[in-house]
Amino acid sequence: MSVEAKRVMELRKITDLPMMQCKKALTETDGDVEKAVELLRMQGARMAEKKAHRKTGDGAVGFYIHHNGKLGVLVELNCETDFVAKSDDFQNLLKAVSLHIAFHDPIAIDRGGVSPEAVEKERALILGQLDEDESMKNKPDQVKEKIAEGKIDKFFKERVLLEQAYVKDDKITVQELISQTIGKLGENITVGRFTRFKVGEE
Repeated sequence: MSVEAKRVMELRKITDLPMMQCKKALTETDGDVEKAVELLRMQGARMAEKKAHRKTGDGAVGFYIHHNGKLGVLVELNCETDFVAKSDDFQNLLKAVSLHIAFHDPIAIDRGGVSPEAVEKERALILGQLDEDESMKNKPDQVKEKIAEGKIDKFFKERVLLEQAYVKDDKITVQELISQTIGKLGENITVGRFTRFKVGEE
């Protein structure tokens, strides 16, 4: 089918992907912009999965300093080559991740970075709350455990960087944001490490 130029421009504005890639996605989805966005998102995730094993030995360090000077973030974002590290798309992603960390204060990059002690502390807190809940008094322990697992999963999604809803678009996670850039640049991209400082906080 023939795709209207204005739809291609609309999709490009949403995704920031090349015109031909946007046109192809619209052709495959019969001109439906929302479906094309989802298609491109899935393609980015698939590409990220394929490239996940590739080493990211290059990259750059970015930062964010809040306007009042009391909050700052340093982030190491890794990729495969210096060429990509210097690209506008990579640098924009680095700024986006830095800003997100400043506002959402993650405790780790992924679930593996959360200490078992922190998880057990959260589990104990949740189970304690369930024990105090009148509606849960007569529920079997396995039911409480299942509820606790669901709440721990939510805890990870709220506190782990890659699973958090992106600060500027809560329809996608930070990992999906990174995957979009992987799809655009064709290289694996990973978060190496980050530090967040706030005046008065330990």
